[in-house]
Amino acid sequence: MYHHGAHVIDWTPRGFDPVLWMSEKTYLDSEFAIRGGIPICWPWFGAGRDGVSSPLHGFARLAEWRLVRSHHTDDAVGATYILIDSNLDKFDSPYRLTYHVSFGTEFSATLTVRNTGSRRFTFEGALHTYLRVGDIREVTLVGLDQAVYLDRVSGHELGPHRQEGDVTITDETDRIYHSLGDIDVVDPRGGRRITVSRTGSQDAVIWNPWMEKAATMPDLGADEWTQMVCVETANVAEHAVTLAPGKEHVMGFTLKVSTLS
Repeated sequence: MYHHGAHVIDWTPRGFDPVLWMSEKTYLDSEFAIRGGIPICWPWFGAGRDGVSSPLHGFARLAEWRLVRSHHTDDAVGATYILIDSNLDKFDSPYRLTYHVSFGTEFSATLTVRNTGSRRFTFEGALHTYLRVGDIREVTLVGLDQAVYLDRVSGHELGPHRQEGDVTITDETDRIYHSLGDIDVVDPRGGRRITVSRTGSQDAVIWNPWMEKAATMPDLGADEWTQMVCVETANVAEHAVTLAPGKEHVMGFTLKVSTLS
């Protein structure tokens, strides 16, 4: 992990290749977000519900978080980071974010948002998980059949649409699925299944830039788009969370990896 953005960059359980994807061309500079791993998107997603919020995906992934605890057991290591009242010029309500991660035979991440002020506030949030795959063109995402989704790709009809069958990626994909269940990333080339189990999350965002958009991204190698898919644990758009003073919201996910039989 980096303190910058409390950013997880790697999890490699014994017996498997790395599960998280990282761009070989990502910037490792405090002015830029890291391309890959698990960026924390907060307090807005993309350009926000107003369409003009900056920076994209909020300021949490650019902030310097404080490590307050680390621990290890025989089969796992963990860390807890906090971010308190950063960038109140952009988000004018006091808050406390607590982010806990655990690395072992499974990986888990939990983001807790607490309203420490005296009035309600509303936020969007996402744990923008980049998963490594053998070849995105062979991958199937299982668990979203019949889910309603919005299509955010420029030039596509926003929707809402309804998913018919499992999801396969055949071109640029940027969809917000209203879904509560587990999602399995079935990766024949990698010979494995990655299961994403979410809690406190109304939405799952599925993203891959595909060839043309990837070519315009300076922090992404020419063919790296074939090796990744984002399955994001999220509450965005109409599912933004409103917190009363003194209340908190918990969102998280667990990753499990198994071999394809």
